[in-house]
Amino acid sequence: MKNAPAPLFRDPINEGPTDPTVIYNQAEKSWWIIYTARRATAPCRGVAWVHGTALGVASSNDGGQTWIYRGTLNLEAIEPGHNTYWAPEVIWAEGKYHMYVSYITGVPETWQHPRHILHYTSDNLWDWKYESTLYELGDKAIDACLFPRPEGGWRLFYKNEAAGSHTQYADSDDLYRWVHKGYATNDCEQEGPNVFTLGGDAFMIADMWNGMAVYKSKDLTHWSRQEGHFLSDPGIRQDDTCRGHHADVVSFGNRAYMFYFVHPNAKQYMYGDNDSPITRMSAIQVAMLKNEHGKLTLIRNEPFDFDLSGDQVW
Repeated sequence: MKNAPAPLFRDPINEGPTDPTVIYNQAEKSWWIIYTARRATAPCRGVAWVHGTALGVASSNDGGQTWIYRGTLNLEAIEPGHNTYWAPEVIWAEGKYHMYVSYITGVPETWQHPRHILHYTSDNLWDWKYESTLYELGDKAIDACLFPRPEGGWRLFYKNEAAGSHTQYADSDDLYRWVHKGYATNDCEQEGPNVFTLGGDAFMIADMWNGMAVYKSKDLTHWSRQEGHFLSDPGIRQDDTCRGHHADVVSFGNRAYMFYFVHPNAKQYMYGDNDSPITRMSAIQVAMLKNEHGKLTLIRNEPFDFDLSGDQVW
């Protein structure tokens, strides 16, 4: 058995890796974590440190046991200046990589600024061509998640801050033109939705800022809430000593790994002028998910076999 490292990864430059997405790099034959590279150690006012962020990269050539920081992605700019990229979602489809990423102009010191989801494409995961801005989702849309529809085409789940911070969704036949459809969930405020299949069932997790809500669906449209939630309490592993945030799931049929971030030096982290570089620092961790007779369960503190091998599957 290969035990999961803890922490899985810490950013050696800015100490603020958050919002991870995990994908297999077919050219390098390695696994990548692409993440929001928050500027945890930057001297600044308000929440400026969570803005002005690039997209960081860590890679692993040994099934996820060791990760090395590789730098930041090269994204085609849509306007001049130092701007903000958050929460990438990256998939391989139609012969290329597609990324849907949250974007904010400049480096704001407050939360009160428009946000949009941008669509990029790439052949190598490093260099990204701008395709479009998804204006049809509104100007408070962030945290995209993509999942293939059973009938063909794609479904995009995202947080809409202008609609109660609930998870909404849009559909596309080609990944380029999107039609907004409505709410996926509306039982509580949340962000960072992530949809995956495990053991033949479709699940969604979403960050409630007090752990992860868990949902199940038979049709990707109607979602029922599972009792309880994940990652609301601190873990016991190194640098896993706070509640978990904004996760991505990689599923391999009957096993799945959930990648999430924590603020290990903050018991109950709140953003504001009283924070410090120590409490801002974050680490990426991994836990295992199981489907036990239709119910999603989490293995976080106990040892589990962690082995990334082969291409990512849905």
